[in-house]
Amino acid sequence: MLQFKKRFMISIAIMLFAFLFPAMQSVDAHPYSASYTTLQLTKSYTKMTYALDELSVIELTKGDLNQNGMLEQEEFDAVRDQFIETLKENITLRMNGEEKSWTSVESVTLDRKGSDTQIILSVIYPPVSESQSVSLKDDLYVGDSKTNYANLLTIHYGEQTSTAAISGNHRAWAMQLTDEDYAGLKQDDQTQPKVESKQTNEVEKTASDTEKTTSGWLSFFTLGMNHILEGFDHLLFLFSLLIARQTFKQYAAVITSFTIAHSLTLTLTVLGWIDLSPKIVEPLIALSICYVAIDNLIRKNVSYRWILTFVFGLVHGMGFADILKEMNIPKSEQAVNLASFNIGIETVQLGIVIFLLPLLGILHRWKYSRRVIFIGSILTFVLGAIWFVERVLYA
Repeated sequence: MLQFKKRFMISIAIMLFAFLFPAMQSVDAHPYSASYTTLQLTKSYTKMTYALDELSVIELTKGDLNQNGMLEQEEFDAVRDQFIETLKENITLRMNGEEKSWTSVESVTLDRKGSDTQIILSVIYPPVSESQSVSLKDDLYVGDSKTNYANLLTIHYGEQTSTAAISGNHRAWAMQLTDEDYAGLKQDDQTQPKVESKQTNEVEKTASDTEKTTSGWLSFFTLGMNHILEGFDHLLFLFSLLIARQTFKQYAAVITSFTIAHSLTLTLTVLGWIDLSPKIVEPLIALSICYVAIDNLIRKNVSYRWILTFVFGLVHGMGFADILKEMNIPKSEQAVNLASFNIGIETVQLGIVIFLLPLLGILHRWKYSRRVIFIGSILTFVLGAIWFVERVLYA
């Protein structure tokens, strides 16, 4: 029996290390990267506008020569062509399975907005035809396990607009343009040079045949799952809440209050009713981790934690919403996309809780459980403090 307990506690230690190690690795990494792509389909041309955050561009091009965390205009000019080539290599547009090259580059601009600075590329492709399939594949950051990348895609065709989220292993989007859809496309005055079709000895497959495609509510559900799985600060906050000894009723109250709170501010932020700068939200999220860790250290028995959780949950909800704020989701799709994104977050959160609670129940019956809680809380506090300093000084 004693041997079993020792083995079990070693397993608990490994589990805690596995939970905290990714967060430790992310301290010096750029864990979050977001791009926003708009496709405008007309009978005369197809226009793609792609916007990527400044830090991601710095990582991809190594263009920050003076190491000040931003691209000066001359630094941007020096890596402009490299940035274009990087996107050309990683973003593929196909029509009826045939890869298309852009016919011209309209503009590449450095849109300076403080910490929200983006580099925006606008290019022109050939127009779509009747009854064609259209697909877009994004391989940026493929194979980079340290970067949580998502491409929020908006497609305008005629009077219609649809949205999708490209993230995780789902790197392709596809749609079938019907005759009715094509009839509704605008005839623009902008004319584009004819482009020779790509010759090949074999028929190319559409993205839906070869890639995991994403569209509609399912893409936002997947985005929500990926967002919290690679959002180590949110996971660490959840870990801090759960590791303290509590009854099942207390655990249920904590999880419920966190869910209600972050769902509320997530929705209000995406709808534009709340607009708090990430410069405030991100340090507060780090501070919430530190606060709960200290609470675990100084209190052997916690009580009324659901109140504290609700307050900090409001802050975390604004953090969850950050990736969706810049995306102009059509009103007809807002409810479904928001619900799907939030359900994706809750699915992962519930899975983590179901996995941890039985293990924590056994841990709390061990005579050295207080030491484990103490060590776990110390590590959590240190990580939260590092994130807080980074987000205050380098936001």
